[in-house]
Amino acid sequence: MKKILLSLLLILAAGYLFGQSLREQLEEIAIIDQKVMVPMRDGIRLATDIYRPKTNEKVPIIFSRTPYNFNSWGDGEERTRTYQQALEAVKKGYAYVVQNERGRYYSEGEWDILGIPLTDGYDAFSWMSEQEWSNGKIGTLGCSSTAEWQMAVAALDHPSHAAMVPMGYGAGIGTVGDFYEQGNWYRGGAFQMLFASWLYSVEHDKFKPRIPAGASQEDLIRISKFYDLAPENPAVDDMMAAMSHLPVQDMLVNMGGKKEIFDKMIRRKPNDPAWFEGGLYHEDMEMNKPSFWFVSWYDVSVSPNLTLFNHLRNHPNKKVADNQYLVIAPTLHCGYKRATENTMVGEMSVGDARLNYDEMIYGWFDHWLKNDGKNDFLEELPRVQYYLMGKNEWRSADSWPPKDAKMTSLYLDSDGNANSLFGDGKLSLSPPTQSNQDNYTYDPNNPVYSYGGNVCCMGNSMETGAQDQQEIETRSDILVYTSEPLTEGIEVSGFIEMSLYVSSDVKDTDFTIKLIDVYPDGTAYNLDETIQRARYREGYDKEVFMKEGETYQIDLSPLSTSNYFAKGHRIRIEVSSSNFPRFMRNLNTGGNNYDETEGIVAHNTIHHSADLPSQIKLPIVGNLNIEDR
Repeated sequence: MKKILLSLLLILAAGYLFGQSLREQLEEIAIIDQKVMVPMRDGIRLATDIYRPKTNEKVPIIFSRTPYNFNSWGDGEERTRTYQQALEAVKKGYAYVVQNERGRYYSEGEWDILGIPLTDGYDAFSWMSEQEWSNGKIGTLGCSSTAEWQMAVAALDHPSHAAMVPMGYGAGIGTVGDFYEQGNWYRGGAFQMLFASWLYSVEHDKFKPRIPAGASQEDLIRISKFYDLAPENPAVDDMMAAMSHLPVQDMLVNMGGKKEIFDKMIRRKPNDPAWFEGGLYHEDMEMNKPSFWFVSWYDVSVSPNLTLFNHLRNHPNKKVADNQYLVIAPTLHCGYKRATENTMVGEMSVGDARLNYDEMIYGWFDHWLKNDGKNDFLEELPRVQYYLMGKNEWRSADSWPPKDAKMTSLYLDSDGNANSLFGDGKLSLSPPTQSNQDNYTYDPNNPVYSYGGNVCCMGNSMETGAQDQQEIETRSDILVYTSEPLTEGIEVSGFIEMSLYVSSDVKDTDFTIKLIDVYPDGTAYNLDETIQRARYREGYDKEVFMKEGETYQIDLSPLSTSNYFAKGHRIRIEVSSSNFPRFMRNLNTGGNNYDETEGIVAHNTIHHSADLPSQIKLPIVGNLNIEDR
């Protein structure tokens, strides 16, 4: 066996030395079977590429199912990535199988988000496990769209689905805990506009050229070498302007795109039955697969992702609960392996955030797909690995949040003028002793523009990640509440909770919050943000409109971070009523918003007093000590 491994290493080394292409390196060690048309139960065939070791032994499978193009002929990052992933898997003794969802590229049928029906994933597992070269164990792997389908299919409990590694998987979560995001479509009942940009860039047209039904594998391989069915929509020079179009339901058509999927989804309310019929995972669905979860601090759905991990950690079956592991990196969406010795997330350096992801992932798959869970890999793997920004170091914990994180309230206060960076808004450890309020105007024709944020897929419409908020905080329609400088550093790691007491002169409006780390020189980096549509303050199964002159409690969906606020730093939150185009503007009418072209101005108020204690609750490791001024 050692001689075989040594020979394999020599072959690979020779390939690198003499400039072999990835394809040529694969051909040395792998059986390559491309454009295999795998049949589903309804007769639709899905295009599948298979790369497996040259051996007579049965091997486990790493399976990636995707809506994206993996045609491996020609140049380009996607093509190179497929061969790189296949080469790595084969070298480690796995078959690597990649398959397009139905209706994508060479796969037959019509596409919908998450590649429904769910049975396609189940049928693919059955087909793979029955191949003569398969050992019957399958692990699923992928980030974003190659991860999001995994949870709901895992709930079908195929016996060959032995383990999974979902990364950046939030758009596959429908409802869990406090979150009713329906696959990142909503947050707090407000549409997350990333889907408009994403659908414009990826959706195939129903009038696309199609391969004749029943085409042979030989014909598919031949034509794929010069024709890969990849559409390329015209670039949108100003995505911000495109997203400003009203009515929202016509936004994609106005860009020159198509609207079939967008048109039906933009009309769904958060509790529409259609959200529960597709490919989303909901917490009432049984799931028991061993899972290694990967999350990013500056991803679009960090809080729902972490909540799902905790949901499974609290599973009544201890075996299921014990087989859940988590990594939280300080990167943008799917940016794990792009971390460097000086990792930048927006404008902020988070230091050396590298981690040996490949070693951990293959250790995980070796454990479940090769060794039947009988090695000591899990004994050495921390339950939770998280990156503490500010300290810029990896930490480990037995749970999330860390057990020694204690919730501590900071109360909003002012003398009635928290408007902008130059106002008198403050965060204090004690509730206000006097009754006060801060008023501001929200005009949907002049929204607060998104600058930085935990998001993906927004094209050129906004800067993402951590950005210095000082300039945008000069706006009077942003309320700024800041603590005094810290007398010693503190770690904030976990879920951040917020309660606001609000009133307005309109039936419906939004309330937004950002959590910010303020440096001694005034630099103000955003950590996370959220939004709540007032009509859904009592739940997403009903709409309850506001009445002028009445005050309401708004509990926003929790934020998440792990950040070290160093000595001399200050904690800040921004409160407003828009964060656009990160979130769709509320037109304040109480109407549908998506089919309206005119909005009205809202005059909104944040109350803070002993009786109306607007506050933010931080999970603090240690004691919070603030200068007394």
